[in-house]
Amino acid sequence: MNEIKERIEEILKNYKVVAIVGLSPKKERPSRQVAQYLQKHGYKIVPVRPGMNEILGEKCYGSLSEIPFPIDVVDIFRKSEAVLPIIDEAIKIGAKSVWLQLGIKNPEAEKKAESAGLLVVSNRCMKIEHSKRY
Repeated sequence: MNEIKERIEEILKNYKVVAIVGLSPKKERPSRQVAQYLQKHGYKIVPVRPGMNEILGEKCYGSLSEIPFPIDVVDIFRKSEAVLPIIDEAIKIGAKSVWLQLGIKNPEAEKKAESAGLLVVSNRCMKIEHSKRY
């Protein structure tokens, strides 16, 4: 098994608390569909979206730093150029991994996360990867 597949397996199997940065309240948005899927499959989702109180029945936080409990995965639905400050915050809160959704890549930010000991997956969808395996 190659390194990226092993990393994905590790995250999907063992990391169950997922902060979703950029989670949309709109039903048709991919972030919302991924969050609903993860909820149905036993993950605790933590919406991170400034200005919202609740999404999918979960309390919403304005930033990662506001979350008062440990986060396993920071799942990012933001433009590639907006990723670095989110990764900095993920490192600061002690997240175990960062997952950049389909179409999102930021080699500088990814390298920084890896250097800080986080597992990193980029340009892949958590829902798709999970559905291939389980």
